[in-house]
Amino acid sequence: MIGPMKRFDVITIFPEVVAPYAEASILGKAQKKDLIKIQAHNLRDYSTDPHKKVDDTPYGGGAGMVMGVQPFDAAVQAIASRAGGRGGSETLPYAARVVLTSASGARFTQADAKRLAEYDQVIFLCGRYEGVDYRVEEAIADESLSIGDYVLTGGELPALVMIDAIARQIPGVLGNEDTLKEESHGDDSMLEYPQYTKPPEYLIKGKKLVVPDVLMSGNHAKIKKWRTEQQKKAF
Repeated sequence: MIGPMKRFDVITIFPEVVAPYAEASILGKAQKKDLIKIQAHNLRDYSTDPHKKVDDTPYGGGAGMVMGVQPFDAAVQAIASRAGGRGGSETLPYAARVVLTSASGARFTQADAKRLAEYDQVIFLCGRYEGVDYRVEEAIADESLSIGDYVLTGGELPALVMIDAIARQIPGVLGNEDTLKEESHGDDSMLEYPQYTKPPEYLIKGKKLVVPDVLMSGNHAKIKKWRTEQQKKAF
């Protein structure tokens, strides 16, 4: 059953990098159908600094600049209240979740994608430079998530990765809901079986690669067994 539109808000100093991916393919189609809304917000718009500065030198010394707490606080308050309020409150039925993208955060998984898909709104806070004032993680974000054990130049790519994974869990976004049942990292935690399409034979570097006979046999019981065996091999 398709429910009300879900919101994804990305707070960043580079809002222009979000739209090209968010408006393409499945995410773009889902937005046109009003199943989801993905909106980027410029963090500088919420800075009280006359020059719209959002970062400063770190206390205690060190290289680089640290993004301050004030712009993030103002942005979350404005964006959450605009959409209906901050989640987690006993007085507000609207469920919003604030996620800080951080290399030191917990590893984002398929289970997180399903969990976050239950919220009406997910707000992503994207860091840059040498990091974000810890008070953002401590008091503004509900959780910190990472997409892997490596460091990127900013949080925009992790936010888009997570939005993509979360949006797929929302009814109507994929069109064919059976896709979710058989894809990798589903409820059974197995990886997806190998997929093939035409032609049945193809030559690469002098080697003939063929589609397994069982997939062209028309015997659905044997095909199902083969696919299960392949999933177990990859598990």
